[in-house]
Amino acid sequence: MPKKQFKAESKRLLDLMINSIYTHKEIFLRELISNASDAIDKLHYLSLTDGGVEHGEFAIRVSFDKDARTVTVSDNGVGMDRDELENNLGVIAASGSYRFRQEVGERDDVDVIGQFGVGFYAAFMVADEITVVTKKYGSGQAYRWQSSGADGYTVAACEKDGVGTDVVLRLKPDAADETYSEYLDGYRLRGLIKKYSDYVRYPIRMPSGAAEEWETVNSMTPLWQRKRGEVTDEEYAKFYQGLTRDFEAPQRIVTVATEGGVTYKALLFVPASKPMRFNTEAFEAGLQLYSAGVLIMDKCDALLPDYLRFVRGVVDSPDLSLNISRELLQHDRQLRVIAKNLEKKVLADLEKFLKDDRAGYERFYANFGRALCYGVAGEGGETRRDSLRDLLLFYSSAERKLTSLREYVDRMPEAQKYIYYAAGESVAQIDALPQTELLKDRKYEVLYLTGDADEFVLQALQSYADKPFRSIVDGDLELPDAEDAAVEEKPELMQFVKDTLGDKVKEVKASRRLKTHPACMAAGAGLSFEMEKYFKSFDLPQPMRAERVLELNTAHPAVLAMEAAMAADRPKAERYARILYDQALLIAGLPLDDPSAYTDLIAELMV
Repeated sequence: MPKKQFKAESKRLLDLMINSIYTHKEIFLRELISNASDAIDKLHYLSLTDGGVEHGEFAIRVSFDKDARTVTVSDNGVGMDRDELENNLGVIAASGSYRFRQEVGERDDVDVIGQFGVGFYAAFMVADEITVVTKKYGSGQAYRWQSSGADGYTVAACEKDGVGTDVVLRLKPDAADETYSEYLDGYRLRGLIKKYSDYVRYPIRMPSGAAEEWETVNSMTPLWQRKRGEVTDEEYAKFYQGLTRDFEAPQRIVTVATEGGVTYKALLFVPASKPMRFNTEAFEAGLQLYSAGVLIMDKCDALLPDYLRFVRGVVDSPDLSLNISRELLQHDRQLRVIAKNLEKKVLADLEKFLKDDRAGYERFYANFGRALCYGVAGEGGETRRDSLRDLLLFYSSAERKLTSLREYVDRMPEAQKYIYYAAGESVAQIDALPQTELLKDRKYEVLYLTGDADEFVLQALQSYADKPFRSIVDGDLELPDAEDAAVEEKPELMQFVKDTLGDKVKEVKASRRLKTHPACMAAGAGLSFEMEKYFKSFDLPQPMRAERVLELNTAHPAVLAMEAAMAADRPKAERYARILYDQALLIAGLPLDDPSAYTDLIAELMV
């Protein structure tokens, strides 16, 4: 029988199909099963609109023959006549599913995903010959389409029992770099069906091993398509653990069902513990993306902003605009809509979590609070600060536990102007800072910031409930009772210490915040000390350094001794100044300029 030739542009597209469009060869099975599902959808639609349509149980069958090196995908859908074979398979990128959607319009009961007419040709990635035997519903004649690729195809009448389509692939011989025989293994084929087509709405069956018996391989109805009240926590936990390989049940479950501009359903989980490698580049974020029950992307990171990368789960939408390979998206308008809505849903659930289960939320915050902080202080944070500010927690000096900004403000005295905070490596280290004494005496609450992003967060927020944030380490405290202003300035002493230390310090000043300690180090305008430490962890060409402002307690005996030595023993007074400077650095958690020189100074004063 003479072969018919593909059109010239179809030959070029076929070559592109086989060599370029699909990332993984295993995709061929997903495409053939999706086509089979679409064919059944069409006959199912006809049965709804035409009372005379008769059909048995709809199903898709997948089988293999090792001796013949064939894989067969069969359906009992609508089938094709000769003209449709010519139009659908003789012209690459002609989509029968797309034409069907145009004919019936947008209907809720019609959900086919084939749009480009190229998925069938993915089979040529693994097959050197494809045979299609099909019989259209309502026709008494079957046809066989056969092709070995770009050299053309044949179409001939044949016999077939029942309507539908059988697609038979004769696999290519194994090569040094490709083992096509892997698709002649039942376990491998079942794995691909579970991975890509588990939620196709019709049963996908494979031989069970027993004679004439077929086993349903796929789940068909995904968990996210069922109402929340119909699914137990145990079922959700089992699904989550299978999805993530986590040994624990999830801490939170969020279900979403939206209809309108973009219709989709989502099932999201918040892990109970931090995933392995979560804070490394090796961690793969993203949700599984499905279209009509068919897996499109395993890790779609466009569905949630990066600061919510700890959220796992699935999204399923029939409205996605798929590209030619169904692996990426033609455009991302739908994804942006879905992502915006999912972000709102997750944040609303976290707000409820904080309100209903404080202890549980604090466990969540220990794992993922840093991510929320980066949501505020990171790129794009200005658009979500209002949404995140009430989800943040900080350690309270007064409550001795975590507190929210709202709770802090509700406890503030009416005359208090600022929300006070101090940053450091640990609660104990901050609590020991000399700058905390005065506020503790006056019963003012201080937020202790121990996270590496906490200070960036407060700077990004600037204020909460019209109360600006004020560091107790940098700048004046401006306490409402003004008692901290009553200090003796001693400008001559300050100038002496500044001359002694030179450019090591930006300024030396009398302190309005010290009580029992002789000295402390404050940062000048701009960078704080904690930010300096943070940026030091990066390999920057020019290290970032905060300005040093040495504050002295002019009433402390050590400072008075230095003042007395200015006249009696000026070199000794200079040693006092350098010692107080180094001690202030140590208390602030900053490195000494010269540790050896510091120990020598102490030793000199001991002899």
